[in-house]
Amino acid sequence: MPAVSHTPRPANAARAASRASRPAHSARQDSRSSTAKQTWPRWRASPAAIAAAIAAGEARHRGQVCFAVEERLSWRALWAGRDAREAARAAFAGLGVWDTAGNSGVLLYLLLAEHRIEIVADRGYAARVGDERWQAVCDAIQRGLAAGEAEPAVLAGIAALSEIVAEHFPRDPADRASAGNELPDRPVLL
Repeated sequence: MPAVSHTPRPANAARAASRASRPAHSARQDSRSSTAKQTWPRWRASPAAIAAAIAAGEARHRGQVCFAVEERLSWRALWAGRDAREAARAAFAGLGVWDTAGNSGVLLYLLLAEHRIEIVADRGYAARVGDERWQAVCDAIQRGLAAGEAEPAVLAGIAALSEIVAEHFPRDPADRASAGNELPDRPVLL
């Protein structure tokens, strides 16, 4: 059964590390893993379609959505006890998703080898969005991936995240300053 958890922020951690410790919401997919490759993953979601979905969503809100996929963790990460949630938080920090003007960044992270889906949301969502909303997005993506519909599942997940972001960080058409794109829309292969 998928679990949603929160990890409290460490009191004396560095800025990026403390921001990376924000809540991650996850789901575990129950299908078998595929063989790993060093190119875009075998599940064939189109990077151009993902970038277009992120751009379309961001046209409606002031938030920033980032999509990252990692085929597997390195043996060093595994040896150190790193799991998908920690890898997602590290990606959140490393990709600068935490560093948006309105604290409105959201990372959708897939770890293919472990069949894990993680959502890491910036602190601007902490009191606004409950765990059940993030978990519903993870669950919907999980069902699509399990059915072999990777691209539609990811695109629907991005659309669902954009709905949540637009609800809490709507774009004001009169405010030209809110029209900036702080993060690239293209998906990131880690």
